Amino acid sequence: MFKKVPLLFVLGAALSFSALAAAEEKVYINGIDSNFPPFAYIENGKPAGFDVDALDWIAKEMGFQVKHEPMEWSGIVTSLKTGRIDMIASGLSVNPERAEQIAFSPPYWTIRQVVVAAGDSDLTAEKALTGGFKIGVQSATSDAEAMAEANGRDGRKYELVEYPNSAMAAQDVVNGRIEAAVMNDAPAAEAVRAQGVKIVGSAGIPDEQFAIGFRKEDAETQKMVNEGLAKLMADPYWQVLIEKYKPGDVH
Repeated sequence: MFKKVPLLFVLGAALSFSALAAAEEKVYINGIDSNFPPFAYIENGKPAGFDVDALDWIAKEMGFQVKHEPMEWSGIVTSLKTGRIDMIASGLSVNPERAEQIAFSPPYWTIRQVVVAAGDSDLTAEKALTGGFKIGVQSATSDAEAMAEANGRDGRKYELVEYPNSAMAAQDVVNGRIEAAVMNDAPAAEAVRAQGVKIVGSAGIPDEQFAIGFRKEDAETQKMVNEGLAKLMADPYWQVLIEKYKPGDVH
């Protein structure tokens, strides 16, 4: 003989199960720059790139879902702090200003800053940085800040022109609207391949380290993703990603 189970108990159990399932199905939002190859970009209408593939692997390994959300780079840290996104894995440089606002994973890539000029230009990096030329930079980046701080020191003289992304700066170099641009060596290598510019030398500003950004108070997400990142960098797939995207190939 079966006992009758109170309806409220059944409903309560069902609601608890639904809440648990909803929590397990949480989708973490990764904010990306839509035009920062090879780390993050849009290809055939879908997010792609070194960081996109890396975070997809981490999500699968650690058992969570991730969605990559393209957005304006200038507001991406604010989007993280306000909860619009849960992390930034998109060629995010570690610097003191950002470290005051957000937390970082251990660094996973070191980048240097280079000067690019038109393929047929006779400009050297030294001439570009001391000749009073227009130099393109991506806005809201640490290299833009470093270039602004260095202007006027050690013989440097240039006019900075800011762009939403480095690909647009490279295109204006090709079109002759500016004489040169400063950017990370990885997107510079992509611009050499795709846009016909050439790397003419170092920008003479400090190297940067890329890391994944999190809200400082979100210790659970940090722990989960950092553990996954460590596993990825120890896995053969890490070298597969490097071979696929060649982020260190500046030739």
